[in-house]
Amino acid sequence: MELNASLDFDRRHIWHPYTSMTDPLPAYPVESASGVRIRLADGRELIDGMSSWWCAIHGYNHRELNKAARVQLERTAHVMFGGLTHEPAIELARSLIDITPDGLQHVFFSDSGSVSVEVAIKMAIQYWGAMDRPEKHRLLTIRGGYHGDTFGAMSVCDPVTGMHERFRRVLPQHIFLERPRSRVDEPLSTEDAERIETALGKHHGELAAVILEPVVQGAGGMWFYSAEYVARVAELCAELDVLLIADEIATGFGRTGRLFACEHANVEPDIMCLGKALTGGYMSLAATLTNTRVARGISADGGVLMHGPTFMANPLACAVARKSIDLLQAGPWRSRVGDFESQLQRELGAFREHAAVRDVRVFGAIGVVQTHEPVPVADLQRVFVERDVWIRPFADLIYLMPPYIMGADDLACLTSAIGAGLDTL
Repeated sequence: MELNASLDFDRRHIWHPYTSMTDPLPAYPVESASGVRIRLADGRELIDGMSSWWCAIHGYNHRELNKAARVQLERTAHVMFGGLTHEPAIELARSLIDITPDGLQHVFFSDSGSVSVEVAIKMAIQYWGAMDRPEKHRLLTIRGGYHGDTFGAMSVCDPVTGMHERFRRVLPQHIFLERPRSRVDEPLSTEDAERIETALGKHHGELAAVILEPVVQGAGGMWFYSAEYVARVAELCAELDVLLIADEIATGFGRTGRLFACEHANVEPDIMCLGKALTGGYMSLAATLTNTRVARGISADGGVLMHGPTFMANPLACAVARKSIDLLQAGPWRSRVGDFESQLQRELGAFREHAAVRDVRVFGAIGVVQTHEPVPVADLQRVFVERDVWIRPFADLIYLMPPYIMGADDLACLTSAIGAGLDTL
């Protein structure tokens, strides 16, 4: 089909994420992608600053990941996980147990980050039910968080400023605290500490778990907060018998300069959610890990975890994920993330005095420019594409999460394009 006809069909029939069918945002047609570049159908190449929503940490068309997919494809692309098992799932679980905090010894595979959060919530609620504590069924979290688009995950996203506020009347009602004001490079403030201490002291009898994105809140606002806050939450959860869920879907696999963000606080959660970069961006796969306390508690007296996605532990995805982890561990990701952080601090920091800018935040391989007002997404994307870069802003945030293989010159092109975009606001 001719390109213009294909694009017209796309506009009329295909619903892209968070867009209107009557007034859709532009969708740029992709022909291929390699390294850190996305090649459009018209021949233009864009430097990707998004890692395809934070997952393509090794870049595109990676030779070793391609090989892992081809080898597994010759064996089997998929087989049900109910009553069957296979080497890719076993070896991936072994790798995940090896690299995550020591207590996380049990792995449940699913097919998306949102579902991994659903599974974590079910684990927490089922655990307390099995302990004959059904009153412990609510969750506590902080405002500004984002945990996914399915109903359980939406129930712990910010109910007022988040993208899911229109569903709040039909969602379970959980407990939300003001997000910590202590920034990532600051000690925990007395005010932040007192707020979480008071809330957990008041509600611990009804709480199944606290769920947090450790240190970095992602799509809910790109806010980086003190690791001491996470550490204090973990202490309180242990004291008051509340489970701790770490949502590491966006932060896992090195993005913050540690393999997992909870390491900044030296915290071992009861449950951890992983996704996004798990397969290096090749296909959808997620995992929820938990400790023996939770796993055996749910399983006591013949209990079973009530979840079972059709495509859980997909062999093709598991094989690629295992190779992605091997590549990450063998590569200089830590030094590259440190280099990104220094360059982003320097180059994005130059925009702090720009009239359109409210704040600039950098942590690990994440750089954020927050504007005073929401940005015109379609107009700003045109500016970026004209400068041969791919940056996808939202709300009042223009941010970068580049693939780890990106060089300094390409990263400079991205930061320069942000400056050009700010000049249009």
